[in-house]
Parts: sequence; C-alpha cells; structure tokens
Amino acid sequence: MHDRVRSFARLHERGNPLVLANVWDAASARIFEAEGFAALATSSAAMAYALGYPDGERMDLDEMIAAIGRITRTVRSLVTADVEAGYGADTTALARVMERVTDAGAVGVNVEDWDVRAGAPFPLDVAQGRIAAIKAHAGDSLFVNARSDLYLQDVGDPATRFAATVERLRAFVAAGADGVFVPGVSDAGTIGALVDAVEPAPLNVLAGPTTPPVSELAALGVGRVSVGAAPMRRILGETRAIARELREQGTFTFMRDRRAIPYAELNALFDRH
Repeated sequence: MHDRVRSFARLHERGNPLVLANVWDAASARIFEAEGFAALATSSAAMAYALGYPDGERMDLDEMIAAIGRITRTVRSLVTADVEAGYGADTTALARVMERVTDAGAVGVNVEDWDVRAGAPFPLDVAQGRIAAIKAHAGDSLFVNARSDLYLQDVGDPATRFAATVERLRAFVAAGADGVFVPGVSDAGTIGALVDAVEPAPLNVLAGPTTPPVSELAALGVGRVSVGAAPMRRILGETRAIARELREQGTFTFMRDRRAIPYAELNALFDRH
C-alpha cells in the first residue's frame, strides 16, 4: 500500500476502533483536525447540503471532487471520501471517478451497494463486480470501505436480512474491499455478530442516538465508527435557531453563546499554511 493509505489502514484496529469525524467543507475539517482527529471522512449528505443539493447522487460530481480537494489541502489529517455508489454508470466510469477522488487527495472511499436510480440494491454479482473493478484499477492507492444498505433501507425479510448482509460483505471482501460498512445497525448483538462474520475485515458502524458508546463498540471488536451527517444537521439546527431569533424576535442573544469561536482564533486556525 502507499504510505498514507497504509497509515490509514492501520488505524482500523479490532478493540481500538478508528473514530471518524464526518465533515463537509474545509472549515469543519480544520476544526475537527484541531481537536485531535488524525483521520476524517466526508459525509455525502452533509457535503451535498453544503453545496446546495439533496443527498442521493444529486450533487454535481465536479463540485464534489473540488470540495474534497479543498478539504485535503486544508488539513494534514487523512481523508476518506463518501462517494455514495460511485457516480459511475459502468465499471470504467466508476474507476475513473475513484481516480479523480485519489487525485483530489483522499486515501479512501465509501462505496454503497444501493442503486439510487433503481431504488434497490445492485444485484450481488453487480455490486461485487463494482468493488472488484475499483480495486483492480486503484490497487493499493485507495482504502475501499464497501457498504451494504440492506439494514438502512429495510430490504427483504428481517429474518434473513443478517444472512443476506453477511453474504454481501463477504463477497465485497473477496473482491478486494479493505473494510466493510453496515449503516442502520445499532444493537450490540447484531454488531458483534457482524464483526465475527466478516473477520478479519474491519467493520464500520454508523453511530446513532441509540448506538452503544465507543468503549462498548471496541469491546465488540468494531474497527471503525463514523457519525455521518449528524454533526452538520446539528449545526444547521443551530443556524435555523439563529435565523428564527433574528426574524421573529429581532434580538442577538445567539452572540452571547460562549461556544462561538473568536474571530482571531479562527484566523489563526487557518493561517498555518
């Protein structure tokens, strides 16, 4: 593996998971980095909102690549990019997108098995072939985190969903995936069973309000934890509260919030380059 990709891969440890902050622009990335995050991940939804698009591969590809580049130029932290299903209609186009993401400075990608145009998962052989094509083209220059959305999208019979998910994850690993990702799962029993089913590939868990804390996820053997668009949605909630105060009360109490970062501190934060 390339040195930076190898360094990123080593952060995925069973019992000591990589906790990723999900970012959407250079400012959010720099703040998380300053708070000690050695690795960051973009969130497709958060980035789409920041660029003025809904989620679901509706974001302009060129704008997404440019945003990834701005993030990687601003931070020294390793960055992995959420590219949804890859924006590629065929494996040749898919490989080209991954090349552009690498050129933008990312060391990894998340790639989903959900076909947004069909509103259904890609057939297993197609989904596996897409991962194989990415790894055949990118080799060790990209850490590929292969994501299955069966739980997130409530696909199929709940009684067989675990087995179907494991089948997909194992197929992705066989195709060369470096890690696997199952959003939509929060109970300890299922998480632990998934970890065991895909070992030694690191399992990525998407944290939610009811997800066990990192210490418990570590005990379960999880290799990676991410938080998706939640940080940005929290920030946008605060922004909406400010908007309502200004519009409805005409007051400025939000300026008294001590969590606001002073102007001079922010300038210094971005002046290091």
